[in-house]
Amino acid sequence: MSTLILMSLLNGLTLGALLFITASGLTLSFSLMRVVNLTHGAFYMAGGFIGLSVLKFSGSWLLAVLAGGVVTAALAFIEERFLLRWARGNDLIETLISLSVAIIVGDLVLVIWGGYPRTISIPEALSGAVSIPLIDTIYPVYRIFTVGLALVIIGALWVFLKKTRLGVTIRAGVDNFEMVSALGINVKRLFSFVFTLSGFLAGVSGVVGGTFLVLVVGEDWRILTLTLIVIIIGGMGSLGGTILGALITGLIHSFSTAFIPQFSLFVLFLPVAIVLSIRPRGLFGKER
Repeated sequence: MSTLILMSLLNGLTLGALLFITASGLTLSFSLMRVVNLTHGAFYMAGGFIGLSVLKFSGSWLLAVLAGGVVTAALAFIEERFLLRWARGNDLIETLISLSVAIIVGDLVLVIWGGYPRTISIPEALSGAVSIPLIDTIYPVYRIFTVGLALVIIGALWVFLKKTRLGVTIRAGVDNFEMVSALGINVKRLFSFVFTLSGFLAGVSGVVGGTFLVLVVGEDWRILTLTLIVIIIGGMGSLGGTILGALITGLIHSFSTAFIPQFSLFVLFLPVAIVLSIRPRGLFGKER
């Protein structure tokens, strides 16, 4: 196996891990709330820049990750509680609100941090590279850590959705929202929690992604596009679908950028067209 193919494979896996972290919360909020949340990419970018500032002030990368997630979770809660809630049921107004908030957040980031590309410093414990014996190659420790973090989040979300009462309620709402409403569940509180969780994961992924990808105004729309591709391929509301969609998207993006960069967008959207033509709700999406 050539070095270029091997590195493209590894880079695709690490990008897929980052896309899963970003998309996991968004797919739940999409499925439960039926809101086309175009703010998600802006939360990713804002979380990354907030983490950058906290890292410079405190020197702690873990604190930067926590701060990025908490602040964007608070922003998501404010958006849902004071903006989206009053427009519930009107898809056009909800979409316009999320688009407006995304533009506002992007402009605030530009004003506060400027338009120059930034990268968050890799923590010392995760710096350097190690040899991977099975494939006899050297690869950055931080990128391997990103895959491990994605696996931890997969396990945590699986336990939360399968083993907790709140998680079961969320899954029931994804499958049959009307039934959950009829059972007397506090739907407004459920909406707020899921949307806040989505914002938290977006902020965390912004710090994680900003540590090995570039942070710059405009990156929010690129990440949003990739995240939407993940959800379209995998299907809304499916943890397994999000995992598979993230892997497919990450690998296609990595290989197409390495081998045919001039056709990378075409190759990236080709599986979306194929999946939608065969299964309009995605590979693991359920009929309602």
